[in-house]
Amino acid sequence: MGKELIFKALRHEEVSEVPWVPFAGVHAGALKGFTAEEMLKDADKIVESLKEVAKLYSPDGMPIIFDLQVEAEILGCDLLWARDNPPSVKTHPFEGEKTIPCSCQIPTEESGRLPMILDAMRRTKEAVGEDIALYGLICGPFTLASHLRGSNIFMDMVKDPDYVKELVEFCGEVACKMADMYIKAGMDVIAVVDPLVSQISPKHIEKMLSESFTGVFDLIRSQGAYSSFFVCGNATNQIEVMCKMGPDGIAVDENVNLAKAKETTDRYNITIGGNIPLTTTMLYGTQQDNIKGVLELLDSIDHKNFILSPGCDMPYATPIENTVACAQAAKNPDISREMVKNYEAVVDDIEVEIPDYANSEKVIVELFLLDPDQCAACTYMLNSVVDAFDEVKDIAEYRVYKYCIKEDIARTKKMGIPNLPSMCVNGEIKWVSIIPSKEEFVNTVKEYAKKK
Repeated sequence: MGKELIFKALRHEEVSEVPWVPFAGVHAGALKGFTAEEMLKDADKIVESLKEVAKLYSPDGMPIIFDLQVEAEILGCDLLWARDNPPSVKTHPFEGEKTIPCSCQIPTEESGRLPMILDAMRRTKEAVGEDIALYGLICGPFTLASHLRGSNIFMDMVKDPDYVKELVEFCGEVACKMADMYIKAGMDVIAVVDPLVSQISPKHIEKMLSESFTGVFDLIRSQGAYSSFFVCGNATNQIEVMCKMGPDGIAVDENVNLAKAKETTDRYNITIGGNIPLTTTMLYGTQQDNIKGVLELLDSIDHKNFILSPGCDMPYATPIENTVACAQAAKNPDISREMVKNYEAVVDDIEVEIPDYANSEKVIVELFLLDPDQCAACTYMLNSVVDAFDEVKDIAEYRVYKYCIKEDIARTKKMGIPNLPSMCVNGEIKWVSIIPSKEEFVNTVKEYAKKK
């Protein structure tokens, strides 16, 4: 039974085969012809979509929804809805004033979209939950705090860490309540998804975040469920401090060297999940690319304390055959190995023109992002530029490249960008998986302008 494979992995036991969890997210809706918005607002469509995931992809575990804005919407953030992505946060209620919500604002089963989501969880549990481990995804305390405060929170971490700690503590209470409701609705694994953890230093994490995260993982364990800590971006430097918070598992994306990260997680006896590339392999690759990529991933690590999954929420338009190929490689590695033994990947040769930085009238700021509509870390890196741009608009311009567009993938590679999200100034990499403060960004741009 697939569910038991997940449980064994999260109990740190030996497994007969590698457990497989496709993070189908809004892609699940695409399987049935639903837009992201249609699926994320309708329990019938969620259940119908997840049944299709179960039928097509043979998952051992799967999330109900992959939407980190549920809690933010309840707490007063306006959302921007999209056809092929989860919604993004459009407004930040505490952007203009440092505020701590009161306990009466902690979500209940009647808040926002929760009645619909809890209904979908219960019905999916009844439909497929006997065989498949069901994941309830909640927004992590720091990303939720960022949704409420906006990009100002990165300056707050320097100038008012006590406020950040207090706001994160409230968001930790929200996370505990969400976890409790989801467990009671039948979720086997609670994934605390906090993309922005990769954007801050381990020292700041320990000082302002660790206590709240540990509280969430302790609550999940006390309720008899399993926990996983999802993070996006280059979280290599944060893996150890994440382990110290005590989750049963950690999930990382393609920015992280999985084999190296597993050396750390194994020292703490924590399961690690990941990290099939989302765009270059799953979205734009062939079936053979996906089979070969999964096999290479499986060959690179010991299979104990490991769950195979995409690096994050799968793109809406991921070809069905590519995800089937990943499932095939996970479930039948020997047969799959024969299928690709003579296969050589074809590399797209897309020509891109690099700006003439030396002769540009203005400083050129370039943002290399996964997808600012879907990736919270990318959204906040972009916002850090947008929010500060009035101060440098006479001397600078900015350009956005998305790793979900083939030409932008080629540009990212040509520029030698090691991890996403990253920001360059006049062709020089300045910030990699770190969001600069407004002051730091403005001063850097002004320094480059002086050189012209």
